[in-house]
Amino acid sequence: MYELAKKALDLAEKAGAEEAEVYYVSNHSTGVNFKKDALESAKDRLSEGIGVRAIVNGAVGFASTNSAEEVENTVRIAVAEARVRESDPDWVGLPSNGKYPEVSGIFDKRIEAMELEECIGYALELVEGTKEVPGTLPTSGGFTRAKSRQLILNTNGIEIEEESTGMSGFVDVITVNGETSTAYDFAVSRSLDIDFLALGKRASELALRSRGGIKIEPMRTDVVFHPFAFADLIEDAFAPSLDADNVQKGRSGLIGKLGEELTAPELSIYDDGLIDAGMETSASDDEGIPSQRTTVVEKGVLKTYLYDSYTAGKEGLKSTGNGSRASYTAPPGVGLRNFILDYPQTDVIAGTDSGVFVNTVIGAHTANSISGDFSVEARNAFTIKNGALDKPIKSLMISGNAFDLLKNITGAGFDVRKVGGIITPSIRVSDMSVIG
Repeated sequence: MYELAKKALDLAEKAGAEEAEVYYVSNHSTGVNFKKDALESAKDRLSEGIGVRAIVNGAVGFASTNSAEEVENTVRIAVAEARVRESDPDWVGLPSNGKYPEVSGIFDKRIEAMELEECIGYALELVEGTKEVPGTLPTSGGFTRAKSRQLILNTNGIEIEEESTGMSGFVDVITVNGETSTAYDFAVSRSLDIDFLALGKRASELALRSRGGIKIEPMRTDVVFHPFAFADLIEDAFAPSLDADNVQKGRSGLIGKLGEELTAPELSIYDDGLIDAGMETSASDDEGIPSQRTTVVEKGVLKTYLYDSYTAGKEGLKSTGNGSRASYTAPPGVGLRNFILDYPQTDVIAGTDSGVFVNTVIGAHTANSISGDFSVEARNAFTIKNGALDKPIKSLMISGNAFDLLKNITGAGFDVRKVGGIITPSIRVSDMSVIG
């Protein structure tokens, strides 16, 4: 594929592109899904494609294809699009060749070598894990493993190729024989190190514990958010305001806030493309900028927004290595890498006299990404009494503001989880509005 990508780059220059970039990616994934305790599907998927950016007189054209026979035509389309578009006065240029760091833990040969039968076996382990807890049944779930290869070439000397692997498992569980309650659990990893039996068992235990929920009165109280719940709120209600593109277009609640105290003073937040075995770890971002560790918030103070090459160029800055693509079919934009919340850790439940614990939330995607306001439904929530989980809560709504949420953090647990690219422990927040 290197030869084809290099050919596309040469063709773009011959067609009149002053700068050009070729982004190639291939994915091989195997997914096994089950309904109840029976296999529903097992699919092996192969996909690959090329995206081409061409720049003519400061105008950017883009085209993509998943066919090797169409590469030449794709290049022509990208260059032609650049020719008919108006020059962008904010365009500075594609990234230039840089020194790439070494990263570790992103490729596991055991995942690469998995046969379908082995993938089915891990899916069935999820089912067996749920059955270790009497009184529950799995309703759905699945196992996925994937291997990816990425290549980025451009006319400014960028040349970076990388392989990676990943796997995940999830399971939804329901109780039987009595009041119905549900729960789910999931895990992701770059390596073959997930205990799928334990994952299924945890989901069943949580479903059983959630039966017999009580009603609670509306109040303001401490809320301890499980990593699943807190990561959803951060991703949807807070992270978009760090996107430099949103800041530059007036769509961020953090405009003009650099250097100001933004969060609880004990909290630091890092965006890190280099951590060992991170789900968003790689030697470069998706446009060839070397990965780095960026301090976003340091002891409560906002230090920077997150930039790709284009948004950084508009301000005369360097990219923070946050160029991100959903696939080869789209040009890059700003995206999170491994987004790490760092707060002094304790036994956060034991340190809470009274309050509410929330495992997951529904509706975080409806948050106002500019103001940070959110209203979500809590699932698998419990009251906290005298430093321990007490009674399950039947129904609970939580409303608040992401910026207030971060200011009012008063504790963090030892239970750090990778929730996709967000890495966080359970977080306790004071003075939250909850409605039963």
